[in-house]
Amino acid sequence: MSLFGASTIARILISGILLGIGIFADLDETARLAVFAVSFVIAGYPVFIRFLKAIYYRQPFDENFLMTVASLGAFAIGEAPEGVAILLFYQVGELFEEYAVDRSRRSISSLTDLLPDSVNLLKDGEIVTTEPEEVRIGDLILIRPGERIPLDGVVVEGSSMVDTSSITGESVPRKASAGDTVLSGCVSIGGILTVRVTSLYTDSTASRIINMIEDAYGAKSRSESFVTKFARYYTPVVVLSAVLLAAVPPLILGASFEEWVYRALTFLVISCPCALVISIPLAFFGGIGGASRMGILVKGGNYLEALANVDTVVFDKTGTLTEGVFDVVRIIPQDLSEEELLRVAAHAEFHSNHPIAVSIRKAYGKEINAASVGNAEEIAGNGIMAVVDGHDVLVGNESLMSERGIAFERPEDFGTAIHVSVNGAYKGCIVISDRIRCDSCSAVSMLKDVGIKDVAMLTGDLGTVGEHIAGSIGIDMVYADLLPSDKMGIVERLLSEGRSVAFVGDGINDAPSLARSNVGIAMGAMGSDAAIEAADIVIMDDMPSKVPVAIKIAKKTRSIAIENIVFALGIKVLFLALGALGYITLVEAVFADVGVAIIAILNSIRTLRTSSLENRLKGQRTTPIP
Repeated sequence: MSLFGASTIARILISGILLGIGIFADLDETARLAVFAVSFVIAGYPVFIRFLKAIYYRQPFDENFLMTVASLGAFAIGEAPEGVAILLFYQVGELFEEYAVDRSRRSISSLTDLLPDSVNLLKDGEIVTTEPEEVRIGDLILIRPGERIPLDGVVVEGSSMVDTSSITGESVPRKASAGDTVLSGCVSIGGILTVRVTSLYTDSTASRIINMIEDAYGAKSRSESFVTKFARYYTPVVVLSAVLLAAVPPLILGASFEEWVYRALTFLVISCPCALVISIPLAFFGGIGGASRMGILVKGGNYLEALANVDTVVFDKTGTLTEGVFDVVRIIPQDLSEEELLRVAAHAEFHSNHPIAVSIRKAYGKEINAASVGNAEEIAGNGIMAVVDGHDVLVGNESLMSERGIAFERPEDFGTAIHVSVNGAYKGCIVISDRIRCDSCSAVSMLKDVGIKDVAMLTGDLGTVGEHIAGSIGIDMVYADLLPSDKMGIVERLLSEGRSVAFVGDGINDAPSLARSNVGIAMGAMGSDAAIEAADIVIMDDMPSKVPVAIKIAKKTRSIAIENIVFALGIKVLFLALGALGYITLVEAVFADVGVAIIAILNSIRTLRTSSLENRLKGQRTTPIP
């Protein structure tokens, strides 16, 4: 529970207890009024402070102004309990909204994983462990297998496969050797690298990602609530009407000032939009509850409102539309059976920890006889050479086959082709690809059904990979070969075009875009902590089809909120007219308010109903698309 929430609950309880004492205790009029006054101040002082600040900034006509005038008016006409009750109702409504917004969201402490605490600095032929901040441009640093690269630089010695997924989002590790640039935050997974530093710690890629997230938070303002927007226009109208009601009849018709001032104050009390104050936050609270039942966590009603306005959805590819893991999608043998080709490749890859090797062994699925494998040698960036059952086996890419003079056939299948030769003779290839999530196609189709104009995909992969994946699931807008700054640049461009953008991602590299977009949506099951904390909405089971479901819930919630506004305002106008004409008492107005509030609350509960959406999701595919 936040400090604000605890203090608000305490104030409501204390003020409510004092209100009860003032109503039911056997007190004289002076003591009763004093109890009401204390209760009034305790319940309303935050409202009064905001009202005074609004006056200072010359923007007084908001809901705080209306609450202040209405509650003071109730005291002025001798209805002190109603004056306190007005403020208590308002505080309860604010409490509902506060609980739905920004709880512990700003923490980005998990991003420190991108930045190692120490660096292996090469100095005078020795390795010295030091802090990254102490390293200067031109220094040499050593990165061992499994270590995260601490600073941007250029490889001067060594060769290794580098996992760049945390920075670029690319699913396939890239080879890094002498002359290649490596980025901080990436992980060396195959060899030892000696790197000449090209940027200071504060200017490194990983540091810039963290800074971009912080800047993006500052660039995205909080969405205004329906009540605030409504009060901008409603408040000046009712205040002006009350002033005219108090002044015009006495001045023009010669009526009693006392009587018409009383009616004007009653008018203001009736005008207090308690039903709206309660029902609108409850509508969004109900929408959040309905979404949570679907495994969609919304961090605030303001984000639900913003999601209802989205017209463009941008997906990161790896780990969002795809599963982010390699899978054998086809085996193309020559002179061998598929099973035998897979067996030979799996045995040759027995000692390798490369993701491709892991996927081949997984596809083989049988126990490997370690004794039949010998002289295994990994050829960085190309493949592996090993002796299997006494035969020389090569397993690798086209470059490896070409270097060894082995003629091979390039498959038409999309994906990464792993070629196999035995004793210098080509035996076929195994095609490996990142699997598309089972419901990615449905997600794109459903997005169009809920009124989304454009769906785009961003990826750090090569253009051919991105275009194939996008074409497979029906996405027309594709941006490939991107770094994190490029991704956020595209989001910025879309925002500058006047679009309302939702960005969907799962990795640390997506965090800046998640934070900068109108609505950031993170995959919660496999997503990084940084992405989850930067996002406004979290999909707990990583199903892309939950994105259109969330939009559908958001639009339904907004629709119900608008229904509540129209209904409550219509009844309010009727009773304001009756009050101005003297046909309704304050007690009757309070009962009317309560009735409207109950009906609006019951209408808000409809946001919890998600059975139709659940049934539709049950009909989605349950197997991955290769």
